[in-house]
Amino acid sequence: MTPGAGRCRPARWLQVLLPFLMSLFRGALPDQIRYSVPEELAKNSVVGSLAKDLGLGVRDLPSRKLRVSAEKAYFTVNPESGDLLVGDRIDREQICGKQPLCVLDFDTVAENPLNIFHVAVIVHDINDNAPLFKQSKTDLKIGESTQPGTAFPLDPALDSDIGPNSLQRYHLDDNEYFDLAEKQTPDGRKYPELILKHSLDRETHNFHQLVLTAVDGGDPPKSGTTQIRIQVTDANDNPPVFSQDVYRVTLREDVPPGFSVLRVTATDQDEGVNAEIAYSFYHVDEQVEHFFSLDKRTGDITTKDDLDFETANSYTLNIEAKDPGDLAAHCSVQVEILDENDCAPEVIVTSVFTPLPEDSPPGTVIALIKTRDRDSGENGEVHCRVLENTKFMLRSSSKNYYKLVTDSVLDREEIPEYNVTITATDRGKPPLSSSISVTLHISDVNDNAPVFHQVSYVVHVPENNPPGASIAQVSASDPDLGPNGQVSYSIVASDLEPGSLSSYVSVSAQSGVVFAQRAFDHEQLRAFELTLQARDQGSPALGAHVSLRVLVGDRNDNAPRVLYPALGPDGSALFDTVPRAAEPGYLVTKVVAVDADAGHNAWLSYHVLQASEPGLFSLGLRTGEVRTARALGDRDAARHRLLVAVRDGGQPPLSATATLHLIFADSLQEIQPDLGEHLAPSNPQEELQFYLVVALALISVLFLLAVILAIALRLRRSASPVAWGCFQPGLSSKSGPGVLPNYSEGTLPFSYNLCVASQSAKTEFNFLSVTPEVAPSQDLLCDNASLGPSTHYEDAGVPFTSDTILKVSLNLIHLFLLLLFYFFCKDIIE
Repeated sequence: MTPGAGRCRPARWLQVLLPFLMSLFRGALPDQIRYSVPEELAKNSVVGSLAKDLGLGVRDLPSRKLRVSAEKAYFTVNPESGDLLVGDRIDREQICGKQPLCVLDFDTVAENPLNIFHVAVIVHDINDNAPLFKQSKTDLKIGESTQPGTAFPLDPALDSDIGPNSLQRYHLDDNEYFDLAEKQTPDGRKYPELILKHSLDRETHNFHQLVLTAVDGGDPPKSGTTQIRIQVTDANDNPPVFSQDVYRVTLREDVPPGFSVLRVTATDQDEGVNAEIAYSFYHVDEQVEHFFSLDKRTGDITTKDDLDFETANSYTLNIEAKDPGDLAAHCSVQVEILDENDCAPEVIVTSVFTPLPEDSPPGTVIALIKTRDRDSGENGEVHCRVLENTKFMLRSSSKNYYKLVTDSVLDREEIPEYNVTITATDRGKPPLSSSISVTLHISDVNDNAPVFHQVSYVVHVPENNPPGASIAQVSASDPDLGPNGQVSYSIVASDLEPGSLSSYVSVSAQSGVVFAQRAFDHEQLRAFELTLQARDQGSPALGAHVSLRVLVGDRNDNAPRVLYPALGPDGSALFDTVPRAAEPGYLVTKVVAVDADAGHNAWLSYHVLQASEPGLFSLGLRTGEVRTARALGDRDAARHRLLVAVRDGGQPPLSATATLHLIFADSLQEIQPDLGEHLAPSNPQEELQFYLVVALALISVLFLLAVILAIALRLRRSASPVAWGCFQPGLSSKSGPGVLPNYSEGTLPFSYNLCVASQSAKTEFNFLSVTPEVAPSQDLLCDNASLGPSTHYEDAGVPFTSDTILKVSLNLIHLFLLLLFYFFCKDIIE
């Protein structure tokens, strides 16, 4: 048995003890579900029944949404059976490297309710890697003076497998001069050494070629080879010697590139050229050459790049010192990297439940947060918090998981969307932190009733508006969304009769516009009040009420109406008496009128349109009072007529007229009532015939009167005045005959229809017009000036002749013709 074969036995014992050690290590793991699988399993291979091991029923799987939460999807969960399946290629060498125990830790998450389970899968090594030498050929120079037993370290073979499947032994083909020995580095790696068995003779054999084979412990075993070419050189009998076989140094991972790590020193007892030593790395990994550099002449080791504790926490630097005679010495430098807080924590959002109803109670889970820090110790301890937001908080769930939950009541109308910033901070010095934002949308619920833009509404509508016209608009807003914020309007109450409400107003359910269904009349309806409701479409629906007061404005659509003077019971016009001695400013009467309109439209003014004697009377513009403007003169008629117009203040103004009959008289006896006015109206043709008959009779009477007058003058007897009058039946005076009441303080309490005729030196006829307000009246007004207590006609000494009698007769006939003409014109006017 070769020495190399004897050294393989410890590896076999390790192969036997590894399952036992793994069982002990498994017992030390935290409480979690564990599986074990060999590496390089086919995709979708079953690892284990995860749902069954978690106590979940197959029927519950769709609702629980069982899934794997890991950075890389090495495993997946079958949603139907709940089996844990291989999701990607599992290369133990790539994942765990040389670690004796390769464990993949990950979490599984089940929702409804939210639970987190920790799963560990142990990956077993298979013999999928053969030992490989770094170089397919190795050149050695050995001096011929080299003593037998001298060892020459060779490049080790590399095998990524571990345990029994890793490199177990080296084998050298049979030869006369060299033997093979196995050595082990401080980190446990095996490397071969070539041992010289017999002295070399360059003159006999200056070149030797050997084959070195590395074999692993797999079944079947795998192997790799390299060729060793040995050149025998001239004698250089003293190799270099290092001051230490192993150097140890500690570095912080934040040292800058170019930082001096260590200087290794080797000495050679030879002199001259054979004592010159060159330093170089000897069989080191590529990472060593990437991060460190070695000065060939001085042995100074410096850093070439930034170190990273999270990538590798230690390095082994194998250094060779060789003299020109190719005699070499070897040492190793163990570099330990100290962790610095150079990795900020990571925050990973694994689940987000959005949108969130705004009526969610405090404590509602919004998201599941996971933290991670690649640093170690306190540098890797992470604390998580919500930044500047009082609506949300974090609750630690398990291990490095947090639940983001609501901490207070939400209001979508106030804030419809939140950007929740979560900050993770480690405990390093100085501490490092990182943040992530979670966007959370708030969904609407019907929690806001409509709100009217005004507390109450008052609208002014002019009367006589067209039916169907818009008179007002109410408006309400609802901050909710969708149907919850769609507002409709309706009338729910009114001070109008319920049965007639719809005939007065209506409201548009969509726009809130209030329409008049009829034309309003200010004189009948001056104001009314409505109660309107705004209601949203939510479930349940919410509503609000507002009052709308409608004021019907006045328009000038009513003309003034004269209350006084009024027509008599028989339809005849009334009259007012004025004392003959009335002073200027005496109140004769007052025109009284009313207007159904209001405000300025009912502001009445009084104007004189016609007056039989202008300037005799004055009319109050606003009061309608008729007063004497001056004293009555001798030449003024006893009867007067005023046509008064009453106008309102509207635009355009409306008016009415009133006719005033004013008679100057000191007593009621001076006024003869017109009895003819009480007769039934007759045919004008018949009246004309009647007047002709009366005219013939009057001619005869006048002729007799003329004769009598002539005789009277002849006898010089005085004649007393003849007065006649006719009064309307039923007229009486409280003061008695011959006495007139005192009406100087106001209007007369009575009105009269009067026709007066008297003998006078002057006879006057007035023709009156007809007005709409006053019934037609035709009065013959005779000058009522008194002739005095007595009138004396004295003879002037001229004898009474026939000429005188003729003149008197002609005057009487002339008077008759005038009377006839008056009655004829009166008939035509009627």
